[in-house]
Amino acid sequence: MNNIKQDFTIKDLENISGIKAHTIRIWEKRYNLLEPKRTDTNIRYYSHSNLQKLLNVVLLNKNNYKVSKIAKMNDEEIKLQARELAFSLAIEDEAINSLKLSMLQFDKALFNNTYDQLLHKKTFREIFKDVFMPFLNHIGLLWQTDTVLPAHEHFISNLIAQKIHTNTEKLQYSIPKSKNTYVLFLPENEIHELGLLYLNYELVLRGNHTIYLGQSLPLDNLHHFFDNDREICFITSLTVQPYDDKLNAYFIEIEKALKDKNHQFIAIGHKTTLLKKSDYNFNLSLYNSVKEVLKVL
Repeated sequence: MNNIKQDFTIKDLENISGIKAHTIRIWEKRYNLLEPKRTDTNIRYYSHSNLQKLLNVVLLNKNNYKVSKIAKMNDEEIKLQARELAFSLAIEDEAINSLKLSMLQFDKALFNNTYDQLLHKKTFREIFKDVFMPFLNHIGLLWQTDTVLPAHEHFISNLIAQKIHTNTEKLQYSIPKSKNTYVLFLPENEIHELGLLYLNYELVLRGNHTIYLGQSLPLDNLHHFFDNDREICFITSLTVQPYDDKLNAYFIEIEKALKDKNHQFIAIGHKTTLLKKSDYNFNLSLYNSVKEVLKVL
């Protein structure tokens, strides 16, 4: 595929591996661990195999293998030692490294193999919290530093979303144990839904009735639920939308719809720090993350 990122700068390696460029250069010079190529202007660049090797070296080094010892292994030995270590300890770092490679190479098979291996050691909830969440946080940083393209982020996010959908579907054959109803949606033009999707899974797992309305929903589409006499808890996640200068107006519109009603409204995301609960006359709760919400639901 032409859109796969084939070459990496030393800054890319630093961003992806967490190892400083200065240290990578020392490992190259002292131990000959990596063999970068150079451009016509003498700038280092690295291949996928260089990146994969570096990630395995970092995993071993973090688990008490001295770099001098690792340097004496050939590439296949390094790979096998890293895999053996990951399986014996169920290390999240190795899984996250595999997910990074899957994303960078648009490799669905590698993603699924990594996920299947994790299932031998962890439940889906543990995989999401221990592996997917820190991985996604790191991907956000890589995207900000132009190490990955939006296409990479979309590819891996869609694969993770598929796993959440599959696990949620398994739960929905059971009858809800709770009388609580949750309506989950994202504001208009908001498409970052993984956190909300996972929250929906957790709510269903806990025996709640949920109505998942998904991405980019105009507020006027919610009036059927706003006007319902049955008490409902609305949950939304604010990543990009509404823009900061439109945020207050958005919540004033919600206030008008929910005034004198018993519905609850939960907003999640870093944009909630721009809001004050006391500014609005309806049952509003603000949380910075899905993790915080799960502590109280």
